[in-house]
Amino acid sequence: MTKWIVLVEASCAEPAREDEFNEWYNYVHLPDVLETPQIVSAVRYENIDPADGQGKYLTTYEVEADDLQAAFAESERILEKKAVEGRMSELLQVCSVTSFKQLHSLSKSISIR
Repeated sequence: MTKWIVLVEASCAEPAREDEFNEWYNYVHLPDVLETPQIVSAVRYENIDPADGQGKYLTTYEVEADDLQAAFAESERILEKKAVEGRMSELLQVCSVTSFKQLHSLSKSISIR
C-alpha cells in the first residue's frame, strides 16, 4: 500500500468568525473526511504569519492508497453527502492542495538502560 501526505492550506472566509470556523473544522469536517477509508489521520496547524496567498491553516492528511485519485474521489463522494446534510461551511476557503508520495521512513528508537 502506498503512503501519502496530503497538505491542505485553508483560511476562514470571515476572520470575525474564526472561532466558529475552527470549531466546525475540528469537530465536524475532520471526522467527516476521516470517514474516507484511505485517509488514516489528520493533523491541523496554524501559520502565525501567513504571506499573501497562503492559508492561515494547514491540515496534513495521511493517506494509504495505491490510487490516490480514487481516494480523492471517494472523499469527494462522502463530503458531497455531508453537504446535503448541511455539514459543510461557507467559511472554508481552500488555498492549495498538495500531495506527496512517501519514499522512505525512519523512526527514532529510544533505548532505556
